[in-house]
Amino acid sequence: MPANPVDANPTPDTEQTPFSTELRQATWSDHGDAEQQGFVQALLDGTLPRAAYAAMLAQHHFVYAALEEVGRTLAEDPLAGRIHFPALSRVPALHRDLTALYGPDWRDRVFPTPPTRAYTARIEGTAADPARYVAHHYTRYMGDLSGGRFLRRAAERAYGIDADSGTAFFDFPGLGSLLRFKDGYRRRLDELDLDAAARRRVVAETRLAYRLNAEVLADLGRTHAGGRAA
Repeated sequence: MPANPVDANPTPDTEQTPFSTELRQATWSDHGDAEQQGFVQALLDGTLPRAAYAAMLAQHHFVYAALEEVGRTLAEDPLAGRIHFPALSRVPALHRDLTALYGPDWRDRVFPTPPTRAYTARIEGTAADPARYVAHHYTRYMGDLSGGRFLRRAAERAYGIDADSGTAFFDFPGLGSLLRFKDGYRRRLDELDLDAAARRRVVAETRLAYRLNAEVLADLGRTHAGGRAA
């Protein structure tokens, strides 16, 4: 899930506003659109079958595999490397969850949807533009840290699963206090060496990342519409 919105969406004064605040404000409406996806709300309400939850994690796998592969490529980059935290890695946890939800042959059973392929292709393209990679990193991980706990609780309640049976994706045991980590992450954003043009590029890419994520979720919603949790 994308990062938490602010209470308003004013036009930021980029000369005075920390970049993390500028980014949050400039993408507020995009976050709201993504968060209002019917698929996410249905998961939170516990009205979708277990297969819908598993399908969401399967699509996450392809997105995070791309994101973390590019992240390793850019780990020493002076810009993207500032937000490279190995403890954020989600792929190992997703492997655990998909094994629990689909079985040991899960790699033969899950495939990226067309919206997911478009999303991962965009992420892969950021290897040549670290500023745009920052946008995708921010969108995914800050969202996981801020909203993931709600989806985890919904999954535990609706499907009777835990970190050993399908919710490991939402656990970040290597980060310590999530609040302190998020504060530190925002400080890293504020310290990035970005001129005005680069800031605008990050903002634009973040808005696109929200839309790409929303398209993945909307597609899942169409596929699993009408299901009930079981």
